[in-house]
Amino acid sequence: MSDKIEVQNVGQPGKTYRVDAAKYAEMRAAMMAVIHSEPPGLTPAAIIEAVKPHLSPTLFPGGETAGWWVKCVQLDLEAKGLLKRAPKSPVRLYRP
Repeated sequence: MSDKIEVQNVGQPGKTYRVDAAKYAEMRAAMMAVIHSEPPGLTPAAIIEAVKPHLSPTLFPGGETAGWWVKCVQLDLEAKGLLKRAPKSPVRLYRP
């Protein structure tokens, strides 16, 4: 059984979810490596494609489930204030 970590969701303040700690850590590191530190940032679709080369083939074979994990980590990091959305559409994320 894998270790779990609690994550937050910016859309549901006060609620936490338990997810696989290894996959979360791998995706978080990959996202922080590719997301710009200034606006406007990257769209979620661009982030998904950009993180795939950074992911372990053991945890994410062929990049499978990368989209779900990008969203999971995105919502957690937004809740923690470590990612921000640019003010205009489409959604673009950057590190403040």
